Amino acid sequence: MSERTLKDLSKAMQSIDFAMLFTKSDGGAMAGRPMSNNRDVEYDGDSFYFTYEQFRTVSDIERDRKVSLSFQGSSGLLGLRPLFICVEGEAELIRDKAAFEAHWTKDLDRWFPDGIDTPGVVLVKVRASRVHWWDGEDEGEILLR
Repeated sequence: MSERTLKDLSKAMQSIDFAMLFTKSDGGAMAGRPMSNNRDVEYDGDSFYFTYEQFRTVSDIERDRKVSLSFQGSSGLLGLRPLFICVEGEAELIRDKAAFEAHWTKDLDRWFPDGIDTPGVVLVKVRASRVHWWDGEDEGEILLR
């Protein structure tokens, strides 16, 4: 088993635009949806995603803060090994425009036409407690908190 550091995973995650964010629904089932990290990755265990207040993502997190993220890197191209990363952690809902501004990229304007002033926008911060990775031959785990 080879060792990867959080810095190694951060570098790999920069090239993975979309993650699947999983929450627990009100009926207890797992609900997943794609979320863009907008290449805002200098990964220290915290991930940031924007959504709308009225989406089920928000009500799920308000009910149960435990979430997971799933990332899949490119594979098969030029013989590269695949990379899968699973993050377990707790989510926090942020409604502060200064925090929005710190994590905003112009690409978000596609989904939030008024930028950080878009009505109902919410920032989801996921603080990782465990990161598990697998690259087709090796796997590992990093415990953070």
